[in-house]
Amino acid sequence: MRITDVYVGYLKITRIIQIGSILVKHGFKEMISHTFLGRRIRKRRIRQHKPVYTTQERLRLTIEDLGPTYIKFGQILADRPDILSERFRKELKKLQTNALPFDDHLAIRLIEDELGAEIKDVFSEFNPHCIASASIGQVYTGRLKNGKDVVIKIRRPNIDQKIKLDLYLMRYLAKKLALEYPEMAAINIVGVVDEFGESIFKELNYYNEATNILRFRDIFKDNPRIYIPHVDMKHTTNRMLIMERIFGMSPDDPLQLKAAGLDPVQIALNGAEALLIMVFKEGFFHADPHAGNLFILPGNRVAFIDFGMVGALRPREMDFLANLSIGFARRDPIGLADSMIRLCDQRFFDQRDDLIFSLQQMIKRFSQLPIEKFNYAKMIQDCIDLITKYGLCLPTGIFMLAKALATIQKVAERLDPDIPFAKLIIPYAKEVVMTQFSPRKMAASLFQTLKGYATLLQTAPGDISEILYKLKQGEIKHELQITDVPEFRKMLRNGASRLAYAILLVGLFIGAIGILDKRPDLKYGHFLLFVSSFLIFIVMLKWILRKKRD
Repeated sequence: MRITDVYVGYLKITRIIQIGSILVKHGFKEMISHTFLGRRIRKRRIRQHKPVYTTQERLRLTIEDLGPTYIKFGQILADRPDILSERFRKELKKLQTNALPFDDHLAIRLIEDELGAEIKDVFSEFNPHCIASASIGQVYTGRLKNGKDVVIKIRRPNIDQKIKLDLYLMRYLAKKLALEYPEMAAINIVGVVDEFGESIFKELNYYNEATNILRFRDIFKDNPRIYIPHVDMKHTTNRMLIMERIFGMSPDDPLQLKAAGLDPVQIALNGAEALLIMVFKEGFFHADPHAGNLFILPGNRVAFIDFGMVGALRPREMDFLANLSIGFARRDPIGLADSMIRLCDQRFFDQRDDLIFSLQQMIKRFSQLPIEKFNYAKMIQDCIDLITKYGLCLPTGIFMLAKALATIQKVAERLDPDIPFAKLIIPYAKEVVMTQFSPRKMAASLFQTLKGYATLLQTAPGDISEILYKLKQGEIKHELQITDVPEFRKMLRNGASRLAYAILLVGLFIGAIGILDKRPDLKYGHFLLFVSSFLIFIVMLKWILRKKRD
């Protein structure tokens, strides 16, 4: 056994005892009473306070005492209605994000270690006192030798080891909870912890934040209404980030903005437009656009800072947002329900009719208002609550998006209470829908489908042989009862015909592509490709229409 293993084991035991002590302190003794840890704590006679707070309040106080890792996890849970009830989420939203700063002298030594030089060799000016402190790092200001004003974010010492240890213990506890309580296993609490671990490790690496900044700068490089700060990649490391310091006004006070000759209404529109571009055009967005992460520059420009927390949307998630906007505008509960089911990747959902009815009632509630008066963030949150009610599993990106939209909408409405947020969304949503059904995308989708069929045809003989072999060996057992033999025979004939058509047409299509790849000048290759594509289209259309009639 290595000395490092002994030391890590010691840290684990120490942290476990500390966590147990905090649980007992806040009245959660029952959670550990039957464990080895609980017996050890009883022997130490740690004082347990009489519960003078509600269970929700005690949970929040416990999380705050457990430290930064648990605080961040609690903040994530506050936005997850699929895991916690409204009462708990409301209380967890009160979790404090401010952390006590660590020693400035230690921070300066860490900065110099990352620079590989002394402060004076890189900076012409440097403020030795931190201006902000967070759970992962703290922030300093300075001026580079080239005259650029910058902010320096330095990671707390040994914070990565502490977070790794806490994540290990959180995952262990989550597995125990999943075994003890079936409802915890149903919400995949272990998966939630794993997602959180992946997210927080991305935040720990300042290289990730630097690349996020570069990506957003590229998105808005030609947009005169939005500003993204420069990043100094020369001195940035995974433990330290140096970026341009923004000098601007806070969006919190509309009167102060007006006094400075700025237009709060235009600022609100610019900020909303920025997030809509991020979401609907790029599928990559700032996940925490609160007032503290926004600065207002001359000309009503909106500057974003702090890019440690970002969200990325997959194509089906972007399609859902577009269909959601269009569905509510057209009052289409069936389209909304199908969009939700596709979003959650639920192929066989037996409560579709109930979901449609619930959406119909929701639409009626919103239909009393004109589209420009929609609370879009509230609409998304209601849809999330509905999806959760029916036990569907939502992607994490949607939760992050709901929070981001609610945050930017709150900031925008403070500047302009009459901002038509939902109306602004419709053009972006329509663009996503039009892109979704563009000829190029449909052709690409068709090609991928045909490739899938081709792969299926290639692997089918081997798969069938394997199935037959396992049937002979008795490894596969299944009882099949056919009550309507003529109908079954008819189904087999239809299936065989369709399979034959598919094999023939796919063969023609692939053959044509192969010919054109070798000899692009051959005219009959182009003709064969056109004919096969046309026949595939006709057959698919025929099957679709027949399915609808059936």
